[in-house]
Amino acid sequence: MTTTPEPVKSGSTLTVLLALAVNFAIAVMKAVAGVITGSAALLAEAGHSVADTFTEGLLLTALRRSTRPADRRHPFGYGKDRYFWSLLAAVSIFVSGAVFAFYEGFSTVFGEPTEQTSVGVGYAVLAIAFALESVSWAQAVRQVRREARAEGRSALAFLRMSDDPTVKTVFMEDSAALVGLLLAFAGLGLHHLTGSSVWDGVASLLIGLLLAVAAFVLAATNRGLLIGRQADPKLVRAVWAYLRDVPEVEQVVDLLTMAVGTDRVLLCARLDFDDALGAAKLERACVRIDAELRARWPDLDEVFLEPVPRTDPDLRSRVLARYGNLL
Repeated sequence: MTTTPEPVKSGSTLTVLLALAVNFAIAVMKAVAGVITGSAALLAEAGHSVADTFTEGLLLTALRRSTRPADRRHPFGYGKDRYFWSLLAAVSIFVSGAVFAFYEGFSTVFGEPTEQTSVGVGYAVLAIAFALESVSWAQAVRQVRREARAEGRSALAFLRMSDDPTVKTVFMEDSAALVGLLLAFAGLGLHHLTGSSVWDGVASLLIGLLLAVAAFVLAATNRGLLIGRQADPKLVRAVWAYLRDVPEVEQVVDLLTMAVGTDRVLLCARLDFDDALGAAKLERACVRIDAELRARWPDLDEVFLEPVPRTDPDLRSRVLARYGNLL
C-alpha cells in the first residue's frame, strides 16, 4: 500500500534553515567572546547556541524523513518520525544547552573569582547576536501567526494544539534565545559594575533553568504526539456533526481519531446504521461517506467506518470509560 508523500511545508523548512544559519554564526561569536572576556554567561550562551544548532539539524531530519510514503512495514506512513526527531531536539536542548549552562554557573558561583577582560567585546557580540536572533524569531512569529489565522485560532491556541512540532520548537528556541541574551547582558553588566563574577554565574544558572523549562515543554508536546494524541477537537466535533446528519446513520456510537503526522489524521467511526438498509446499500453508503469526509477534510489520511449496534453493552461500557460525562 502506498500513498502520496506528505508535502513539506515550505514555511517550516525556511524557518528551520534560517534558524540553523543564525544559530551557527551566533555560537561561534559567543564562544570566541566568552573565551576573550572570561564570562560564564557568554560561555553558557555559546552552549545554548550550539544546542540550538544541533536542534535545527534534527528538525531538518524530521521534516525530510516524515514525508516518506507508506509501505508494507509502515502502512500508516512515517508522519510520526517528525515527532521522534523533534523529541530528540528537545533532549538536545537540555543536554547540550542546559547542563553546560548549569556547569558554568555553578563553577563560577562556587569557584575562584574571575576577572573580566575586554568587556566591550562581550557587549558587542551580545548586541549582534540579539539582532540576528530577532530575524529568526520574526520569521517564526510570522509563520505562527499565518498558520493560526488559517485555522481561526489565536497564536497561543495554535501553539498549544498544533501537530507540527517543528514550528513550535523553533519559536520556543528563538524566544528562549532572546531572553537568554538579556540574562547574559545583565550578568556581564553587573559583573562589570560590581567586579563580582557571582553575577555572571547567576546569569548562567538562570539561562540553564530557562533551557531546561523549554526542553521540558517541547518534550511533553512530542511525547503526547508519539503516544497518539487525538486530532484537533474542532475537526472531531465537525466530523461528529456531519456523521450525525447522514441519512443512513441513526447514531454515532464512537469516534476515534489520532494524529499520525503533521496534517494527517486517522479516523475510526463506529456507526449505528438504519436497520432497514441491505448489505449492498450499506456498502454504497460507506463508500459515499468516506469520499465526502475526505473531500471536506483533506487532513483525514485514513478513514475506517464500522457498523455497530448502539445497544451493545460491552461497546457502550468502553465508550463510557473513555469519555465519561463528556459523552
